Amino acid sequence: MTMSAERDLASPPPRTDADDAPSPRPSWLARRAAHTVPFTLLPTGLWRCAMGFGVPLGFATTSDLHESHFPGWMTLYVIALSLFAEALGLLTLGLIQPWGEVVPRWIPFLGGRRIPVLCAVIPASLGALAVTLITIVGAFTWNAPENLAEISDPYGPLYWLQTACYAPLLAWGPLLGVVTVAYYRRRRAAERRPSASRPPRPGPR
Repeated sequence: MTMSAERDLASPPPRTDADDAPSPRPSWLARRAAHTVPFTLLPTGLWRCAMGFGVPLGFATTSDLHESHFPGWMTLYVIALSLFAEALGLLTLGLIQPWGEVVPRWIPFLGGRRIPVLCAVIPASLGALAVTLITIVGAFTWNAPENLAEISDPYGPLYWLQTACYAPLLAWGPLLGVVTVAYYRRRRAAERRPSASRPPRPGPR
């Protein structure tokens, strides 16, 4: 046996870090759920923006949301709120994209680092739980006196238009939960795979 061959046998195999293992490709269900989330927020955002630009939506003249108060400073608020909510929805895509597992390299100091599983799973899980609770409570109190049962709020076709715009929000939390569970399972599967497939270190001969 040559000296180079003996040196190759004596040296340990290259280190394989479980955190560096590529995750399995997201399932069809996870991808579909992640791409659906932003669309659950879109109707509400469009409704708010229409209100912010003074489109008549059925509010009485005594209401602060009557079209006569728009455009104004509240226009900036409702647009900013809509954009912020849509940005939160788009973050769900990170759970099925590479930038949800590895920090993009253009980000200073952290670029290229592997994102710990729980750093993504815990905020996403809490967000899914919070959104689910908020939207369910909102659905049960939708026609309460302090909400759309108020005399100054929309009624008739405009009431149903507003309801139709807000109803998709009920799917936001459950969809985010589905994507979060799929993300956790993929990342854990990637961590287990190298340890199971790593070749044994050759012993002395």
